[in-house]
This record gives sequence, C-alpha cells and structure tokens, in this order.
Amino acid sequence: MTEWSPMTLEKLREEVRLGESQLEPTMARLWNAVRIERVKWKLSPWGDYGGGFWVVGLIGNQVLWYNDIEGGFNWSLYSAPGVIDEYWCNQDGLSHSMHQLQDRLDGKAPTYKLGPPQPIPRDEG
Repeated sequence: MTEWSPMTLEKLREEVRLGESQLEPTMARLWNAVRIERVKWKLSPWGDYGGGFWVVGLIGNQVLWYNDIEGGFNWSLYSAPGVIDEYWCNQDGLSHSMHQLQDRLDGKAPTYKLGPPQPIPRDEG
C-alpha cells in the first residue's frame, strides 16, 4: 500500500491541463476569468500535513482549490487570503466545478457538497 504524499505543483498542473482540455468554450472563458497562479493555502487540520491545499481560482469570497487527499476540485468560502474556511471532499473535475460556479452566477441553488470526515458514534456497551 502506498502512503499518501502531498500533490506536487507539476502533478497539479497536469490535473488542471486535463480539466482545461475538457472545458467547453463558455466554461473556458469563465475559467480564464477566475484562474490564478497556483498557490498553497492553509486549511487546518486536513491540510496541515501537506502544507495546505493548492488554490487555482478566486471569485469574490470563493476560492477554487484542489483536494489532493480526496482527489477533486472544491469551491469554498474564504475570509482572509491564504486561508480556506471550509473543507469539502467532493471529487469534482474542473469542468464540473466551473458549471457549479456558472449555476451560482445564474442564481441557481448551490449543488450538493460533501463535508469533512465525521467520526462514527460507537456504542460503548
């Protein structure tokens, strides 16, 4: 079994390039409007081991980041640059993430998000 290690910048670039190749023209234009230079932001406690998560896009108070633990892009709120406020474990591709953004911009209800791992209550008896 291979132990988890943080995603390298080169692997992230490959993941983004793959996602970009699947974007239809309208979504590609939206992506070009929100994309930023890749940078790691903090998100404790889940991102502590890997030095944070790679952020790839910003719009308003929303950040698009890649969860390399779960393997997918996520939109989360942020209140201070450099710190992601919410952990999500969706395993969305870039195209799906851009469609989620377009839906929100069009005033549609937010899509389903999967939250952080939750401990399972155990019966002590």
